[in-house]
Amino acid sequence: MTSLRARLFAILLAATGVVWLSAVLWIQHSTRQEVGQVLDRRLQEAAQMVASLIARNGGMVGLDTAGFVHAPALPGGGTHDFARQLICQVWGFDGRLKSESDGAPAGQLADGPAGFSERAVDGVVWRVYSHVDADLGIRVMVGDARKVRDGLVGGVILGLLAPALLILPLLAGAIWLAVGRGLAPLDRFAAGLAARPATDLRPLDTGHAARELRPMIAALNGLFRRVDTLRERERNFTAFAAHELKTPLAGVKTQAQIAAMAPDAATRAHALAQIAAGVDRTDRMVRQLLDMTAAENAIDAAGGPAQDGARILSDVAEGLGPLATARGVRLDLRADPGDWRTAQAALLAPALRNLLENAIHASPPGGTVQAVLHRDGGRVTFRILDRGPGIAPADRPHVTERFYRGAASKPGGGSGLGLAIAAAAMQRMGGELRLSPRDGGGEQAELVLPAA
Repeated sequence: MTSLRARLFAILLAATGVVWLSAVLWIQHSTRQEVGQVLDRRLQEAAQMVASLIARNGGMVGLDTAGFVHAPALPGGGTHDFARQLICQVWGFDGRLKSESDGAPAGQLADGPAGFSERAVDGVVWRVYSHVDADLGIRVMVGDARKVRDGLVGGVILGLLAPALLILPLLAGAIWLAVGRGLAPLDRFAAGLAARPATDLRPLDTGHAARELRPMIAALNGLFRRVDTLRERERNFTAFAAHELKTPLAGVKTQAQIAAMAPDAATRAHALAQIAAGVDRTDRMVRQLLDMTAAENAIDAAGGPAQDGARILSDVAEGLGPLATARGVRLDLRADPGDWRTAQAALLAPALRNLLENAIHASPPGGTVQAVLHRDGGRVTFRILDRGPGIAPADRPHVTERFYRGAASKPGGGSGLGLAIAAAAMQRMGGELRLSPRDGGGEQAELVLPAA
């Protein structure tokens, strides 16, 4: 059930129905008990009244002197179902019928001791009260049919429930209207949100909101804050990227003009070398921007087949071989093939490439950059080590921020995105980027990932 209104209506109607049914059962039980007690009391009083009348008249007249006494029933002028249903028999201790009311069955109503009993006579079940008078030597039996009692109880219950059943549709309508009125603040809230422009990320007012809506409003305000922060980051990202791309492109343009107007071959060669350096820097910047976008956005990087971690590291190092050769840096790889595989190579490879590239740029000529893959139980670690100047203590808390350059950064060097890309990739992969000074000088960068 997708409608909240219909869901609430169904729940309330079901709860009302359960209460209604419980009330019906309770009314039926209590009515049956109360009516039964009233009718039993009537039988008891009627038997005692007959016995007292007989005693006041000097006892029963024997059949041998006055004939059998047959008491007529009340005139049947009424049309109700209870006419001619209360019957009476008077039996002597000698087992002879002394008197009976009109409509009484031929058989004896009860044959047990004094008190209440039930007995089927001539196919009819009778509820009988027997009153024994030892002085008169008689047993007075007054009874009524069980079906009369059941009919009376049913009539009473029907009389009570019929109005209630007629009210039930009205109650359902009232519940529907009440649910609608109760959800009206939610409808107004939704209408207010729909009327908001997409650029309006101001927090929603909770002062006049219903208490039940405040948790949702608080969650939406939190979402607005996160979206606003993300938009601000994207604006800053765009501004920084435009600035970083503008600088090398302007340099390339300037060097191209110098090369075009160069008075000699040496000047022209220097200008062309600067153009090549500017193109390389721009290429690296564009690639890092793409890597950052892939690492931070919700792109499914686990859709491909699982790849060997050692092979990923080897391919990244092979791609950086020309850069390492140009800077006179040796790459030392230590990874066992088949030790660990991952389906997130699209995230892992950029992180490794940026760490290795940073290490190559930081290493002095003739230095060595080590790349180690180590698996320890449920954890896999890629460790990149260099002998460069390392990260200054003041810069360490900020080096994973986008476009952040430390105090030791060289002019025209990196863009400040490499460590930010590695940190974002690890966050997506459920891992962690760890940076620490290396013993003996340099920096140690670790990508720690779950082995599963």
